[in-house]
Amino acid sequence: MASPRRAFLRTLAAAATTVALVATAGCGGGAEAAEQTKELRYQGSVGQVTLPELAADLGYLGDVELTWIGNVTGGPQDIQATATGQSDVGGAFNGAIVKLAAANAPITAVVSYYGSDKDTFQGYYVLDGSPIRGPRDLIGKKVGMNTLGAHAEAVLKTWLAKGGLTPAEIRQVELVALPPVNAEQSLRQKQIDVAVLGGVIRDKAVASGGVRTIFTDYELLGAFSAGTYVFRDDFIRKNPDTVRAFVHGVGKAIEWARTQPRETVVARLESIISKRGRNEDTSLVKLWKSSGVAGKGGVISDQEFATWIDWLAAEGEIKGARPKPGDIYTNEFNPFATGGGAA
Repeated sequence: MASPRRAFLRTLAAAATTVALVATAGCGGGAEAAEQTKELRYQGSVGQVTLPELAADLGYLGDVELTWIGNVTGGPQDIQATATGQSDVGGAFNGAIVKLAAANAPITAVVSYYGSDKDTFQGYYVLDGSPIRGPRDLIGKKVGMNTLGAHAEAVLKTWLAKGGLTPAEIRQVELVALPPVNAEQSLRQKQIDVAVLGGVIRDKAVASGGVRTIFTDYELLGAFSAGTYVFRDDFIRKNPDTVRAFVHGVGKAIEWARTQPRETVVARLESIISKRGRNEDTSLVKLWKSSGVAGKGGVISDQEFATWIDWLAAEGEIKGARPKPGDIYTNEFNPFATGGGAA
């Protein structure tokens, strides 16, 4: 059942759509105040193609246009930019979204965009000769990850706690923030003891040899969607059709990539990188395997937020009442949630 906040948001979105339609019908489309934006400002990732970029290239966003405003290395920074109005849409690990929502940031998650499965996951890697084998071996060691307070940290601390470490012992594991493209090099130069590597960056490191996993998030938690795209609530109220077009387009891109031969997807990703002209290497996307998204078309489930609400509460990072998953996300704009979405 939807929360009162989500129900209120749906009512406002429906009202905004109705006002736009009435204004268009009554004024020949000249009522500028009721017009919804067709531009979405977003941040990308070096050498990689985001699902919205893929959706745009496939023609799945309709008349909605993406405007790239730069690159970002971590989800918390991406959704913070969205919450403060520097961008229109951003994506992050669901736990980071919970923390921002618990701080009363007016944002709503609308569609999943990454996750872990048997082909695509985040692994915790050491050099072949490392003595690190289990949780207790990490005490006093350095672990490099793309950003702190997000997916990699949450999964690591969950693994350490399950391995019997006390909170005091877990605090002795030093976390180091590193851009994903630098993590492998830092591990090989022994600047860190463990590197968190995911997706094509992980595959590239494994292909080069000399590293091994101590565990993966897929081994720990099974297949799950881990991150979602968010919009500000005021943006949703003013532009419900634009949000719906974005969510539908991303959902279709997820399913397109899921059902196409891997070679077809890789060729498309390479083409997108070449066309956008940002002087990037295409070696990472050559190793693409899957988005890792669990739900069809990026549909979000309660458990994908409940897991991290519980973990953050146990860590003492949520003060007061715990938010409910339904307070943080909505599938209202995703036609895949009701069995549609293919068209």
